[in-house]
Amino acid sequence: MAGLKLICSLVLLCMLVVEPMATTALTCGQVATQTAGCIRYLQRGGNPPAACCNGVRNLNRQARTTRDRQTACRCLQTAARTVSGINAKLAAGLPAKCGVKIPYKISPSTNCN
Repeated sequence: MAGLKLICSLVLLCMLVVEPMATTALTCGQVATQTAGCIRYLQRGGNPPAACCNGVRNLNRQARTTRDRQTACRCLQTAARTVSGINAKLAAGLPAKCGVKIPYKISPSTNCN
């Protein structure tokens, strides 16, 4: 009987821990953190640094739901408007440079809906 109580307690604990993590939405703060290493590359060109590509890959893994991808899109568009000197062509090619395939074009004119 004690073993059954322990198993039930562990299952309940797992449900309490996993459920909030599964419903947590992506934030602009997370997008900014993941892409901060890309700013210099997006302004000056060259090769994206490892921190940039790691962030791009992490962001792609984090943005799994439609809602998260829409949030990431809007956050990136806002950042592109507020950070001076961003080269739109470099931004459009960044996923490919980092080995990430996405089904849409990175552009300030992309419809995030």
